[in-house]
Amino acid sequence: MSDNTEEVTLSGLARQLVNQGLVSEEAALEALKHSQEAKQPLINSLVEYSDLTTKAISQAIATDFGLPCYDLATLESSSIPADLIKEDLITAHNAVPISRRGTKLFVAISDPTNSEPLDKYKFTSGLSVEAVVVEEDKLQELKSRVLEGNSALSEGLDDSFDLEVEGGDDKADSDDDGNEVDETPVVRFVNKVLLDAIKRGASDIHIEPYEKEFRIRFRIDGILEEVVNPPLNMSTRLTARIKVMSRMDISEKRVPQDGRIKLKISKTKAIDFRVNTCPTLFGEKTVLRILDPSSAQLGIDALGYEPEQKKLYMDALASPYGMILVTGPTGSGKTVSLYTGLNILNKPDTNISTAEDPAEINLAGINQVNVNPKAGLTFAEALKAFLRQDPDIIMVGEIRDLETASIAIKAAQTGHMVMSTLHTNDAPQTLGRLINMGVPPFNIATAVSLIIAQRLARRLCDSCKVEDELPKDVLLSEGFSEEQIEDLTVYKAVGCKKCNGGYKGRTGIYQVMKISEDIGKLIMAGGNAIDIAAQAKKEKIPDLRDSALMKVQAGLLSLEEANRVTKD
Repeated sequence: MSDNTEEVTLSGLARQLVNQGLVSEEAALEALKHSQEAKQPLINSLVEYSDLTTKAISQAIATDFGLPCYDLATLESSSIPADLIKEDLITAHNAVPISRRGTKLFVAISDPTNSEPLDKYKFTSGLSVEAVVVEEDKLQELKSRVLEGNSALSEGLDDSFDLEVEGGDDKADSDDDGNEVDETPVVRFVNKVLLDAIKRGASDIHIEPYEKEFRIRFRIDGILEEVVNPPLNMSTRLTARIKVMSRMDISEKRVPQDGRIKLKISKTKAIDFRVNTCPTLFGEKTVLRILDPSSAQLGIDALGYEPEQKKLYMDALASPYGMILVTGPTGSGKTVSLYTGLNILNKPDTNISTAEDPAEINLAGINQVNVNPKAGLTFAEALKAFLRQDPDIIMVGEIRDLETASIAIKAAQTGHMVMSTLHTNDAPQTLGRLINMGVPPFNIATAVSLIIAQRLARRLCDSCKVEDELPKDVLLSEGFSEEQIEDLTVYKAVGCKKCNGGYKGRTGIYQVMKISEDIGKLIMAGGNAIDIAAQAKKEKIPDLRDSALMKVQAGLLSLEEANRVTKD
């Protein structure tokens, strides 16, 4: 045996296992030496240098010390006493509180020969502490999960930021259970979740309580991704904290509520969060939409329009009157498209007014109104008011009814530029939707100048995308022509440290349809969406599928992503 090995003296857990005959003294010495050099738990080294498993070690230790042996795989997160989770203790000591019953605190440990963490927890909690023996590898997994939840995912983020809550000071309050919602761990957790969502480029945060778990998900590049599972008993305090920040009524848990948070992340930049709570079976689900005002400042070139599509949009914006309609599902980037146009038009000599529910992007120089149907301020009423205020450009958040549609179209016919959104699948269906609302075809044909249907698709990561070799017949069936296939290279997602599963960021896919003379005649003749789509095809207007395939050709999208977004 080497001199280095002889310098190591067996004690504690290693000595206990040797005395029980479960491991040889030589193997125990090697494991102890390796543990000290690698700075890892002794049990991990014992598993490496002997035939023992972590389960066998935990069972042997529990029997020898007369302690209960517990399988952490059966532990429900709701039983973990969140108020007793101390990051410094868990990091410094190999022990985690897993349950509390009255004045007793049960602490999971893998090595009961070390009583220091038990004494620490007894001192900090003021409770009677009982040890529960668990397997070392499962204890490490639990430590990671608890620490991840408690640190809100964000490493290296400091607390040098201010929270500005619209409508007043962000003052403390308490929930129905008497828990202070401004407890430092809860405040830090919420703040860092918000910051982490911004850092990771999320568009939405979902905070969801269930019967036996509590989870937080981010929508990143259009896909929901689970990021952390805090202890279940934290759900009411987290929700209460967000409701206080959003100026909601924290005592009201039976009906949905809306609010807003402003997070100042530097002296010059602030991010708004639109907040909604909704009562579910096991508590209130909270969803926060992240609204970044800088998204309207990106410029039209960053949105992903093809050159001809960009020209059509810019030409429509340059017209002194007419209606531009943007259509697509929720989360397809309609608001950013509209505000990019408004930002182009936003000049000192132009009067711009918007009516939204609610205003998502704040833009200096534009008069923005939040509609309030309960108070009688509907889209139609806001439009009527705008027309009495000498407008040049009007933006209506959404055309939902005949009254709003009629006023908007009349404004477009009387020398104003009107911009708005509808929820339809493509550009031709938008015209059909207006007709179904009851708008006369003649008014549609003479007022509407441009319709933009859009989707958002995940861009391939340039660092890791690889060529996807697909048979010719597959490419033809996807919609590519024989000519396109000749020099076509299709890429697929792989995934690396720089991206999110092979994708990084998003780009727009558009169908930009100008209301030509022939399409106008078709509308007035009573043509339906199918007839209009056929005419658009005849005029070589790319539909959403065509635009998606163009981006596949350009190497920006995978065929899989193009199919996810546009294939029926």
